[in-house]
Amino acid sequence: MLEVRCLSVGRLQTNAYLVFDEEFRRGIVIDPGDEAERIMDLISRCDVEVDAIYLTHGHFDHVLALRDLRRELGCKVYLHKADEGILASAPRDAKYFLGIEVPPPPKPDGWIADGQLIRIGSHLGKVLHTPGHTRGSVCYVFEEMIFTGDTLFAGSVGRTDLPGGSLKDLVSSLSKILNFPDEFMIYPGHGPSSTVGVERKLNAFVRNLMASGD
Repeated sequence: MLEVRCLSVGRLQTNAYLVFDEEFRRGIVIDPGDEAERIMDLISRCDVEVDAIYLTHGHFDHVLALRDLRRELGCKVYLHKADEGILASAPRDAKYFLGIEVPPPPKPDGWIADGQLIRIGSHLGKVLHTPGHTRGSVCYVFEEMIFTGDTLFAGSVGRTDLPGGSLKDLVSSLSKILNFPDEFMIYPGHGPSSTVGVERKLNAFVRNLMASGD
């Protein structure tokens, strides 16, 4: 069985996730947005060996703990190559949006692609390329869970007015997510969790965008 733990970190309250195999105590971290000490404490309390860090996209508010976490855990970092430039611009963007100085994040150890398999202990998940918020945005799908980053939120969707954003691509990506069964959990990059069924039925942004894309 896969377990999910979430911490809302940093000034923008990014959701950092620890996803792990309950039996084998192996796991991954998704989007270490900030507060590396809190994330490390969670990993320690859950008694989990972290095998890798996966990013849903390269925006600064999802990676500010990346350098410290990678150093402490000694694990590899993965990102879609289309967001390589966005990740590299994290110091500039953090200064512009939050007025803070941060060191450059480490370069990814590898690039992920649509359909790529990801192992967590005895469980397999896959990468779903979902451009729109950024060119390299992805979701991670495990069992009946989807980690949507900033593509889909509970009651909202990701913005497309930043560099690399595309409303047309976002609509296409939302269609991919909404094709999953109603009971699939949505774990977004910010805010509370939801389900595919709830978002399909009640998310006004989703309904309006999908209607405009018909």
